[in-house]
Amino acid sequence: MKHTLKNVFTSPRFLVGFIIFMVILLTVLIYPYFVTRDPLQGLGKGFLEPGTYVSVYDANNTSPYRIDLPEAAEKRLESTLPIENRQTMIDYLTAAGVDLGGVTTSNEDLEKLIELWKENYSDADAKEKKYPGFSTQAARNALKRLDKSLSGESDAIMTVTKGEGEGAASSTVSGTDFVKVDEVANAITLPLGTDNFGRDTLTELVKATGISLIIGLIAGSIATLIGLTVGLLAGYVGGIVDDILMFIANIFTVIPGFVLLILIYSALGAESRGIITCAVIIGITSWVWTARSVRSQVISLRNRDHVNLSKLSGHSLFRIVVTDILPYIMSYVVMAFILQVSSGILAEAQLSMLGLGPNPNELPTLGLMMNWAKLFGAYTSSNAWWAYFPVILMIALISFSLNLMNTGLDQVFNPTLRD
Repeated sequence: MKHTLKNVFTSPRFLVGFIIFMVILLTVLIYPYFVTRDPLQGLGKGFLEPGTYVSVYDANNTSPYRIDLPEAAEKRLESTLPIENRQTMIDYLTAAGVDLGGVTTSNEDLEKLIELWKENYSDADAKEKKYPGFSTQAARNALKRLDKSLSGESDAIMTVTKGEGEGAASSTVSGTDFVKVDEVANAITLPLGTDNFGRDTLTELVKATGISLIIGLIAGSIATLIGLTVGLLAGYVGGIVDDILMFIANIFTVIPGFVLLILIYSALGAESRGIITCAVIIGITSWVWTARSVRSQVISLRNRDHVNLSKLSGHSLFRIVVTDILPYIMSYVVMAFILQVSSGILAEAQLSMLGLGPNPNELPTLGLMMNWAKLFGAYTSSNAWWAYFPVILMIALISFSLNLMNTGLDQVFNPTLRD
């Protein structure tokens, strides 16, 4: 046993897969101790991009620090002058016959664009000449507002009123005033933003990964146990028992497993589709290939000398199967279990993408997160990559790690694959 474990953990493929899987598992177990937020708790409305969000109200009530940040005015201008306004400036200057010299709407050309604007824009000139595209009063008023926003002072200028009624007090916020994020009463960092329901995507992803792993483990255990039992009995007993069991397996084979899974699961009401129910149904519809593989292994072992010796010694069927056959195929059973876990996770994701997943009001799963992203336009209209790409990556990592572990075990236990 010790020698076997040594060989397993010296297999590069198994080791890499095991490390990836353990990192995922430890994250699922440890993360909730640091972030106790309910994964289904809404923090806002709609998709919020990844980043740190600070309460404006609390920031105004936090003691400021004076910091003369280099190029602060330029950065402030870049963030407050949108591309649309920059394009309007270029259109006006072009209409006025100004040589732009290749100036574009990029941040690199912003300083030059503003310089050209201040040199060439005049409200009186725009009113008199009525350049093409700016002949209406509304268009010229828009130009005037744009010019006014560019002529403001960089050291500000904002007045904030605190309190109400007689206790109200006004204060000025300077462009050089800064606050420390950790001193603001309410601030939150969302590394993966929020989904359409305003829920923290990272917290939801960690919880969903844990639930999907539980579904995979339960489904894999059930499928492996059923497949192992059927395969052992069919392979060792043979005869009419083998015929009956293989006839049942053939029925499951004729109907594709996933179609059968959809038929059974869709027959249940939405409220009955719990996590355990999902795992059990996946398990009882995916045991066939394990049973067939175990049966073929047992057929090759049942006439070995040590098995015949046990028969002559009068040992029971159960003892012969458990002590003389099962240990020789145990490595194969472990590999089958790993593949069944991976298949269970993918089956749940497929069901959820079809809208047949577990009850969405209970707990999130990776498949449900993918379905929510699809329903609320994260792929298309919102372009909220953080709502679906990490989920795809997590499913891929879990499947990759489990399959890598399986390949590593196959190299250790299969003599034909050894280097």
